[in-house]
Amino acid sequence: MIHAIDLILKKRDGRELTTAEIEALVQAVVRYGEERLGHPAEVDAAATRITEAQLGSLLMSIFERGLSLRETADLTRAMRFSGEVFDCSALGAFTVDKHSTGGVGDKSSLLIAPTLAAAGVEGAPKIAVPMISGRSLGHTGGTLDKLETIPGFDTQLSLPRTMEVLRTCQAVLVGQTPALVPADRILYAMRDHTGTVESPFLITASIMSKKLAEDLNGLVLDVKVGSGAFMPTYERSKFLAELMVSTGEASGTRTVALLTAMDEPLGRYAGNWLEVQECVEIMQGRRHALSAGLIELSNALSGWMLFLAGRAGSAEAGAELADELLRSGAAYGAWLRTVEAQGGDTRIFDDPAAFHRPKAQRVLTAPRAGYLAGMDCKQVGWAVQRLGAGRSRPGDAVSAHAGLESHAKLGDRLEAGQPVFTLFTEDEALLAEPYAMLAETIEIAPEPPLLGPLVREVVRRV
Repeated sequence: MIHAIDLILKKRDGRELTTAEIEALVQAVVRYGEERLGHPAEVDAAATRITEAQLGSLLMSIFERGLSLRETADLTRAMRFSGEVFDCSALGAFTVDKHSTGGVGDKSSLLIAPTLAAAGVEGAPKIAVPMISGRSLGHTGGTLDKLETIPGFDTQLSLPRTMEVLRTCQAVLVGQTPALVPADRILYAMRDHTGTVESPFLITASIMSKKLAEDLNGLVLDVKVGSGAFMPTYERSKFLAELMVSTGEASGTRTVALLTAMDEPLGRYAGNWLEVQECVEIMQGRRHALSAGLIELSNALSGWMLFLAGRAGSAEAGAELADELLRSGAAYGAWLRTVEAQGGDTRIFDDPAAFHRPKAQRVLTAPRAGYLAGMDCKQVGWAVQRLGAGRSRPGDAVSAHAGLESHAKLGDRLEAGQPVFTLFTEDEALLAEPYAMLAETIEIAPEPPLLGPLVREVVRRV
């Protein structure tokens, strides 16, 4: 019989847990979660049981001691199969998805899913994008919150309905159901309470278990680096990327990670409806100059996905195809089909800017002439959150219309009094603090900054 205390002591002392021990641990975690919900299950006398205190202690031991590549793969696999999983075999398609570690104004999923769906419709081989997304928390935005600003759009589909939309539209954008990877919901909540969220091993198991539960053939990861990234240094971001790529490949899923810059908001807007509006306008063929970085990143990620799927001979050729699908309107057609299939009212896209109706706004201008040389992008994200676009705790309501518009990008020349950001909110009382945060963080310098490329490095199996 496997006892929780033995696992704690073993990991505390820096020893590896066996595959059987990790599987027993995950089963115990799911049982613990079910019992907390008042769903007691019949328990084999020999089954591992775990208490809240023991689980917290074990997570801290993992945080301090880490996991080997084999342990990480075993934990990911056990979590992946802790509940329902997709079965995409009947689709006859190459299933591929993308995941971002989170950023400010990071709305690329809204362009990537329809682009890949359009590629699958227009040519062989067939492609399907089962995209499970999350909600905003902390300084980062959430794809589900953006999608739910579309009237009627349903992100909480059952697994059979999810598969039906995927079969007919080649893409689906949904949230995690209670039955999908239940071990992750329990472990994530406990990590938040025990100060172990930042463990790269636990992050990898959390992200990869949900993505691999989609029955993927390919996965492209967008791992952020810079002041707005979740991980504090480039080295730690790269280590996380390498760990996720190794774990994906160990599962039989072709996996690639791109390390991409998050030193300023991505694209023109940050906020829930504002980000949908920006993506819709791009798919409608209206490209604003300040959306160039968003388009570049979306095409780069789509390019790798198309390459993995065999739709392009290289990632570069895939990026060119992705841009063509965006320009031609094919991606927009795929977007409309998916939105309609998930209950969304597509009439809102006839004039997307007209739907943006904030109750109050304020413009932040450059205090002096010079170049926009820097900002703490994480602080910008917190400013967006405090305008009402994000949440400080799971379950908090978010505003559809809160957010900000960027009027300049890093390296741009500004004159004194020239707009840098416009802040939007549905409660005028919320403007003062975010305004002060943004005014404090922007750096105006006499010389332009040295800027690196948007895509800093590609991590893939050697």
